[in-house]
Amino acid sequence: MLIFIFSMQATLVGTPISWQFMNFQLIGLIFCAYFLNIKVPTYYFFPIMVLYMIFNGSIGYWESWLHGIILMIFYISLNKLRRRQKYRHPFVCYMLMGTVFGGMLWLCMKIKFALPMATFFEEWFYLVIFEALLFSYVGMILRDSQLKIKLLQFANHDALTKTENYAAYTAEINNLFDSSSRNKLDLSMMMFDIDHFKQVNDTYGHLAGDKVLQHVADVVHTVINANDPKVKLYRTGGEEFNVIFPGYDLDSTEPIVKEIFAALNHLDVNIDGEDISITISVGVSMISKKDTEPNDFYTRVDSNLYRSKRNGRMRITVA
Repeated sequence: MLIFIFSMQATLVGTPISWQFMNFQLIGLIFCAYFLNIKVPTYYFFPIMVLYMIFNGSIGYWESWLHGIILMIFYISLNKLRRRQKYRHPFVCYMLMGTVFGGMLWLCMKIKFALPMATFFEEWFYLVIFEALLFSYVGMILRDSQLKIKLLQFANHDALTKTENYAAYTAEINNLFDSSSRNKLDLSMMMFDIDHFKQVNDTYGHLAGDKVLQHVADVVHTVINANDPKVKLYRTGGEEFNVIFPGYDLDSTEPIVKEIFAALNHLDVNIDGEDISITISVGVSMISKKDTEPNDFYTRVDSNLYRSKRNGRMRITVA
């Protein structure tokens, strides 16, 4: 922004119209101070202001000094206004501050260059219009960004359990698999599902089944957060969940896997005054040199899960 301001001013230095680009320069400063919220300490701001006046050949004018002091106060005030998000009408506060300070800054220019009143009001009015347009434009960009973030969250999260879904799992496992294979890093995965979950739905209804899934996800999140937030839980199917352990070998996963297993087995979920007791079956494995793609890894973990189910359920199979 400094390069932009100095470059614009370089074309007008020493001319009687050196005020001509002031509105563009002010809009640039407003953008930095309010929208980017860049804090410039006074001990930096003041020397830059003096350097600008020397560059512009205006250091000997009291109007330039007054203009510089007002500009510095304006910048700091915009910083403070931006940091205080409690205002009910931020646009009104922003416009009021911009209009008042803009008027004072242009008054300094009117006095220094003996500008006609018509020019003074015209430039002041243009500044107010530019400020309003800048606020609207940046607001539109922010709303669009927030919408994209919400859409991304919606696309990557399971609406029922608030856990990341299969799409998020696929993206993450592809990245981690490539990184682990390339850099020879450990990577392990746990897969589990709820035993006889269809019976829960058939006996108590799908709403009861939904509550069981939500409770299971909450319990696993609690265990993971207490151990290592880098470990991630995903709901990859109806009652199937995957837990990815970046940087973990099989021995390292054991404490967390066993804690999740213990927390979920015989967990009682109260539905309308009746306790539903659940159990889980688990498969665990780690990345192998033989794995050429993430699906090879996934298939092995999945096979371990189904081995647990074939061998009586409510058990952990590690291979």
